[in-house]
Amino acid sequence: MQLKKLLLATLLASSTLMAVESSEGAKLFEAKCSMCHVTQPPQDMSKLVAPPVFGVMRHIKMKYDNKADALAFMRDYVINPDAKKALCKPQKLKRFGVMPSQKGNVTQEELAKITEWMYDNFPPKNFHGGMFRMQQQ
Repeated sequence: MQLKKLLLATLLASSTLMAVESSEGAKLFEAKCSMCHVTQPPQDMSKLVAPPVFGVMRHIKMKYDNKADALAFMRDYVINPDAKKALCKPQKLKRFGVMPSQKGNVTQEELAKITEWMYDNFPPKNFHGGMFRMQQQ
C-alpha cells in the first residue's frame, strides 16, 4: 500500500513538474523566439520574417522520427545554423535566409525548455501542411 502511495505521489509530482516546464518553455519561446516565429497563421504573409513554428516543427518531425533526435537537431541548429542543415523547402530558405545563431541569446537550459515545448505543442493536430490548410476544429 505504501508503495502505491509513493508511486502515485511521484506521478503527480512529475506531471506537475512537466506542466511547469511546459509553461516555462512557452514563456521562454515568447521572450526569445516569437519576435520572428509566429505560433498562429498570420493575417498578412508579407510581414513574416521567419517561418511559423508549426511549419518548422512539421519539417523537423518529418525528418526525425523520435523526440530525442529532433530535440538534438533543434538545439544544434539554433546555436550553429547552416543552410546545409536546413530542413525547409529551398524557396523558404531563399525567402527568409538562414536563421541567425542564437549563441549568447539563449542558454542551453533555456533552449532545452523551449525545444521541448515546441516539440510537444507543434504542429497542432489539425495542421495538415501549408499556411492556410489548418482545419477548423
